[in-house]
Amino acid sequence: MKRAIIDYKKLTNDILNLLVEKYPDGYNDDDIIRFKNAKNEMIEAVEVRTETTIYLVKVSKHLSTSIQNHEDNDATDMSISGNDNFIDEFDE
Repeated sequence: MKRAIIDYKKLTNDILNLLVEKYPDGYNDDDIIRFKNAKNEMIEAVEVRTETTIYLVKVSKHLSTSIQNHEDNDATDMSISGNDNFIDEFDE
């Protein structure tokens, strides 16, 4: 299975939808995965999965805002164009 680490700035509509489905009331500390990246920096992320990919979405103060904005846009049938550029990607 493919794994991808992604920043909130590069979330696609599909990944935002997965986040909203998995964390409808928001995420809490128990949902956060902590690890060190290749630069030995501490990363905090939440996980969402598709059939082919495990996404680790970096947690920041902006992530919850992005999720909320996406929910608001869905409610008004507006769409956000996505970007498939990932920060880090590796195969399992």
